[in-house]
Amino acid sequence: MKKNNPFTLTFGRKPSEYIERYENTDTIISTFTADNPISQVYLIEGIRGSGKTVLMTSIESQLAASQEWIVVDLNSTQDLMTDLAVRLSDSCKKIPDLRHESFSVSAAGFGFSLDRSSSFHDSVSVIQEILSSLQKKGKKVLITIDEVQHDRNMRHFASEYQILLRKDYPVFLLMTGLYENIYAIQNDPALTFLLRAPKIRLTPLSMHQITKQYQDIFNLDFEEARGMAYLTKGYAFAFQALGMLYYEYREKLPLEQILLKLDDILDDFVYQKIWEGLSGQERRIVRAMGDTPVKVQELCISAAMTSATFSKYRERLLRRGLIVAPQHGYVALALPRFSSVARAYQ
Repeated sequence: MKKNNPFTLTFGRKPSEYIERYENTDTIISTFTADNPISQVYLIEGIRGSGKTVLMTSIESQLAASQEWIVVDLNSTQDLMTDLAVRLSDSCKKIPDLRHESFSVSAAGFGFSLDRSSSFHDSVSVIQEILSSLQKKGKKVLITIDEVQHDRNMRHFASEYQILLRKDYPVFLLMTGLYENIYAIQNDPALTFLLRAPKIRLTPLSMHQITKQYQDIFNLDFEEARGMAYLTKGYAFAFQALGMLYYEYREKLPLEQILLKLDDILDDFVYQKIWEGLSGQERRIVRAMGDTPVKVQELCISAAMTSATFSKYRERLLRRGLIVAPQHGYVALALPRFSSVARAYQ
């Protein structure tokens, strides 16, 4: 009987073969569970497919396993305060002796009541009442928001969340997002408190751990497994995609043809969206780069731009996770096989 493929292309779901980011996970969990947390907010930043959602899911799973924590997942496309009130109210029903019968939400979802005799209140009042009850029970609340957007909805939520912190409620916030969205939120004049929030920028996965997993799963020798690992450049989605394809086709196709299928998956799931988000100058730089490090001087000539112009875009591409600087005077694409896929867009 054929075994199920242990790899997955489903974004956000923790795969069977998952490379744990121990340091990032421990940093956030140890901060949130400390007796006197230095921060009640953490931001996880990274390019598409870098594993932001999987890391957040891993953290919330570990905290949810404790009776002390309640985890509330919010949808960034919904009214965040209303969503929080509804989900908190639902969570209360699972906690014994919490007076959860006093928190009710109207069927239409537009109003909330705190008890049977009270008039309708807005979502903020409901949230504060629930948090107060949870605090008396020694409960903590983790709010997670995946792929945050910089919009009026987020601005309103963040402002209200800051008030909850000032009132000393045991509420913690974990958000993921692309560099440009996190940057816009942190630099919003109305949300200056988020500028001080600790941020984790996801780096490539460990080559050693990728090599070990490929070696164990496919029964490869060390050199073969390491060669496959380096093809992924530590990019989390590529690790899963290459693993899935190799598991499926290793007995049918040579590696070169498997890599062509990998290009198609990377393009279809991730690279097309990344490419669409690049400016004209950024596209010119990417087209002028290959899969190996290139001298900045040579790149400027190939891209037909001055070093001053390139320097401006270099910083932006570095922050977005599209390029890396492996050594002084050199840059390289951070994403595997992105150069060959990008040439097709030309």
